[in-house]
Amino acid sequence: MIELLGNLSEHLGLPVNASSHGHMLDQMNGWVHWLMIILFVGWGIFFILTLVKFGFLNKEKVDCEGVKSHAGTYGEYAVILFEAFLLVGFAVPLWSLVKTDLPDVTDETVEIRVVAQQFAWNIHYPGIDGKFGRTYATLVDEEVNPIGLDRSSPHGADDIVTLNQMHLPVNKQTIIYLSSKDVIHSFSLPEMRVKQDAIPGMSTPIFFTPIMTTDEFLLEIKGSAREGKGFEIACAQLCGNSHYRMRGFLTIDTEEEYNAWLDEEAELLEEEGDDDDW
Repeated sequence: MIELLGNLSEHLGLPVNASSHGHMLDQMNGWVHWLMIILFVGWGIFFILTLVKFGFLNKEKVDCEGVKSHAGTYGEYAVILFEAFLLVGFAVPLWSLVKTDLPDVTDETVEIRVVAQQFAWNIHYPGIDGKFGRTYATLVDEEVNPIGLDRSSPHGADDIVTLNQMHLPVNKQTIIYLSSKDVIHSFSLPEMRVKQDAIPGMSTPIFFTPIMTTDEFLLEIKGSAREGKGFEIACAQLCGNSHYRMRGFLTIDTEEEYNAWLDEEAELLEEEGDDDDW
């Protein structure tokens, strides 16, 4: 019954769900809408009955006693119980699942850093060694080193940095360490049911597991208004006069495609290093 009523979310025009935890958020969304429907219909009926009883049918007589029934009080209790059910049964467990219970990092976990700035997303991948190099504010150069990565630091030489382009493998848990260089931004992946503020001076972990590749997603949305458009990274927090163009792109690959992309980026990095030596 809980799942059946929660399926109302399928008719609300939500983005396609492409993460392992997304269906639970959608289920809660469906239940919240049921509550809103009940309140809208219930209070609408009450309002109409009030107009009829104390207005249209009682024009010449003033009722000094008012309503003696306790139905309104019972209705308020029912709403409180419903809200408590949503809070305890859905909201608290979901918050714990997607926000507070940080998963253990294993060899199968994909870890990346995302550094927001006006008006772009800097994506930082550890290299082959699986460890992030150090970053320093004094090394920041907007053209060649936007995150201030120290290539001479331990583990820093093989790190991969991209601008507005994020690649992830399907069916693998991803942990993103989110931060900002300037103002507060909001990192949003609608299809992954992920949204988190990027706050200067803080590194906030967010985690999710993609369950649909970009190719599968494009097939899913074929014929819709979004046909041909893949996953996007949006900024959901007004962050300046060019907030509207702060958009990145997320590609969910198969394991083989993801590894091939990493190899390609590593080769480009080696070529850049060879050019510097020359």
